[in-house]
Amino acid sequence: MGWYPRSWRARYGDEFCALLECELDEHPRSIRRTVNIIWSGTLARASAAGLAGMPAEGTSQERASLAWLTASLALFLAVGVAVWSQLVVDWQWTSPRTPGTTLGIVVMSVAVLALALLGACAVVPIVVTVVVQIVRGSARRLVVPAAVVSLATTVLVVGARRFENGWPGTGGHHWAQQGLVPGGVAAFLWSATLAISSYWVHPGALRSFPAPEVVWMAVSPIAIAALTVGSAVTLRRLELPARLSRYELRLGQLAAVAMTGFLLGAIAWLSDVSPRPRSIPSDLFHVGAIDVVAAAAMTVTLLLAIQAVSRGRRAVVHRST
Repeated sequence: MGWYPRSWRARYGDEFCALLECELDEHPRSIRRTVNIIWSGTLARASAAGLAGMPAEGTSQERASLAWLTASLALFLAVGVAVWSQLVVDWQWTSPRTPGTTLGIVVMSVAVLALALLGACAVVPIVVTVVVQIVRGSARRLVVPAAVVSLATTVLVVGARRFENGWPGTGGHHWAQQGLVPGGVAAFLWSATLAISSYWVHPGALRSFPAPEVVWMAVSPIAIAALTVGSAVTLRRLELPARLSRYELRLGQLAAVAMTGFLLGAIAWLSDVSPRPRSIPSDLFHVGAIDVVAAAAMTVTLLLAIQAVSRGRRAVVHRST
């Protein structure tokens, strides 16, 4: 029963238990039944969350889609920017001189810029709408999640600014395309995603870090999680005009395209098997296990974002007709 959401259990729980008791009497063990329950329960939870099944009535599906889009984009960026920051540090010191890695870094950098611009276009009208509804007193349910978002954002900005001075890209050797990414931007994003690192499984190396930096590596994921959850809850509770919903979901479509480009750039780097010149140190642009896991995580969150946008767009079309 635990595989199914509460709403499903309230409606079908008694009937399901009776059927399951009969099944267990006849077949105490059944792998097929177990797999079927897990799959059906997962689909039921996805449907209750607005990711599968029939779209919810009214604006509920649109709000759910925007919430899932925001959460998936936040997780995608947290993992993706951590990988990209690693490559930018290497880029500061030397040219990769291999086509796949060069193409991957350039494409990922363009995608980061596109996502930043799209994010700014999406956030501004949402913030204005939230503030207006809170001031008018028509959306008290927004106060707590909006406060969480504000606090988490403040912690991330202040903390990243505090520790960006430790960016390892400082002092890199000058070469033609070194300025592809401004150093200040690269340092800030590196600091913000510093916690997504393989150093956690290497305690000896981690102990060599300054204590405040290790504390920041422990605090920043909490701030990112709070920002993600707070934003999703805010959007789930926010009443948006139809025009603004269409606008946000259209930006979501463009964001999914940029996310796809970023992922393809990462794959170009991960799959680059071109021999590197001996002048390039072997540790630069090195692909590690954490990078492969990050690519898998980005793939999952991208698919989640595409599904959320698709369902949201269908709900908008259905409402307009």
